Amino acid sequence: MSVLPYLVAVWIFLTGCYGLATSRNLIHAVGCLAVCQSATYVLLLAVGYRDGGTAPVFSDLKPGSRPVVDPVVQALTLTDIVVGATVTALLLALVMQVVKRHGTVDPDELRELRG
Repeated sequence: MSVLPYLVAVWIFLTGCYGLATSRNLIHAVGCLAVCQSATYVLLLAVGYRDGGTAPVFSDLKPGSRPVVDPVVQALTLTDIVVGATVTALLLALVMQVVKRHGTVDPDELRELRG
């Protein structure tokens, strides 16, 4: 197993965090948060990968004759994608409400939200 997928997941996550920290636009911040979320997809798929593994369908294989990939990790990745899309849609809807009420997407101009 190679370390490359794990390094790619860390690089994607750090790129999203950098964009999130330096963002001056709420829509850009939501996009950067989605990039951070996509690092988990790469990480989960790297955990479930096996060299020479086949699909976990046992109709034509004897159990134990060949290595198979883990179907639980694939299901978790699909669930992560659905949750990520839902969170992104919810955050974009909240940004639209902020734009309607305050007329800006710049977080520094939102004086009423400061404590």
